[in-house]
Amino acid sequence: NFEQFALTSMLGHEDSPPRLAGKLCFGEEWQRTAFGVALALSKSGYFDWEDFRQQLIAVIGEWEATHDLGDHSWDYYECWLTALERVIVDKALLRPEEVDEAAARLPERQDAL
Repeated sequence: NFEQFALTSMLGHEDSPPRLAGKLCFGEEWQRTAFGVALALSKSGYFDWEDFRQQLIAVIGEWEATHDLGDHSWDYYECWLTALERVIVDKALLRPEEVDEAAARLPERQDAL
């Protein structure tokens, strides 16, 4: 299935999602939601999974270039969400302000981007 393909394509790479005992690890519900939205949009053909992965790798690289690697503000799913937002805007699925509104409504996520 598509979900298995998507996750397998990330194993062992810098964009691989956090895992605990071999299972995906989400600290907050908004992270699970953002993860699911990316998979669902790609599976539905709105963007190619590899395009999303490359954007995620770029966002992670940007974070690493501007932060000390020991910086405790690191959050994989913040990078995931930023990459998702960029792909959605790049593919003209939403305008930037619509993305900001949608991100602010993610479950248990009160801070605006």
